[in-house]
Amino acid sequence: MNRYARQIALPEMRPEGQDRLRNARVVIVGAGGLAAPVLQYLGGAGVGRIRIVDPDRVEVANLHRQTLFREADVGSPKAEVAAAALRALNRDCRVEPVIAALDPANADTLCKDADLVLDCADSFAVSYILSDTCRAKGLTLVSASVIGLGGYAGAFCGDAPSLRAVFPDLPRSAGSCAEDGVLGPVVGVIGALQAQMALALIAGIAPSPLGSIVTFDGSNLRFGGFAFTGAPEPAQAPRFLAVSDIRENDFVVDLRSADEAPLVRPSAHRLPVTAFGPDGPSPDTGHRAVLCCRSGLRAWAAAERLSRVWEGPIFLVALGDPPPRYTPDGENE
Repeated sequence: MNRYARQIALPEMRPEGQDRLRNARVVIVGAGGLAAPVLQYLGGAGVGRIRIVDPDRVEVANLHRQTLFREADVGSPKAEVAAAALRALNRDCRVEPVIAALDPANADTLCKDADLVLDCADSFAVSYILSDTCRAKGLTLVSASVIGLGGYAGAFCGDAPSLRAVFPDLPRSAGSCAEDGVLGPVVGVIGALQAQMALALIAGIAPSPLGSIVTFDGSNLRFGGFAFTGAPEPAQAPRFLAVSDIRENDFVVDLRSADEAPLVRPSAHRLPVTAFGPDGPSPDTGHRAVLCCRSGLRAWAAAERLSRVWEGPIFLVALGDPPPRYTPDGENE
């Protein structure tokens, strides 16, 4: 136990807490900037089993904040590179890389047998998909988001309200690091907060971070936060759907422009968000509305407008970006 002597010495940890870490099974969705400190701290602390889920490959633009990667890793799958780094850090940590994008069709399987799930994906849609999955399975979710010079980390679901309860309304933007920019140390701070929350939850350190959010504003170097243990779950909320689960008789709307992408399927209607309302289109009785866009943000906005005039089921599909092509030297075309 010499490896863990410094943390076992903590009265909050003791050998019993270390045993909980060793027996824990954790799923980490996203292997980028947030996952870099999360993986290193969880692996270093002795978490026994870690599944890393990420569909992407390392790009040069990742290197300023995704500190697990080196220039030689460009073009390689992030999940595999991160898993190799974790095995090199701690051979007792059993790591399973999964090169796949999490969606509503595979979320339940990917979170199977987990004790804790961490959302490090930098995706508006993935955060809500994981929240819905964890709430249904009774799992705790540690979710975080970083944009620009600020961000937050929070512990949701399990015995606490879900992410939907805390953020029930349409966000003003579903920005990402690629779109809005980000500074590397801010990502490191928020990722470290995620790791601390995860270790506290697994080891049973009191007071529990469950039901609380910690915020960080890197522009003035200030921390904040709040508890949300009394937040009510929304009565109605649009759920995300996998592309593979769209049915033939669904009323499918592609909210992307023609120059943005081809239709999600030939029978889909191409409409803007503003088309929905009192005089706008709606599905026939007994059918489902399936609203598609890149991030899920436009689909959510269209769902809000449609739900005011139609009471049937509405689902959202986040189609994401087309997968990049990589040249033999690993550069993104």
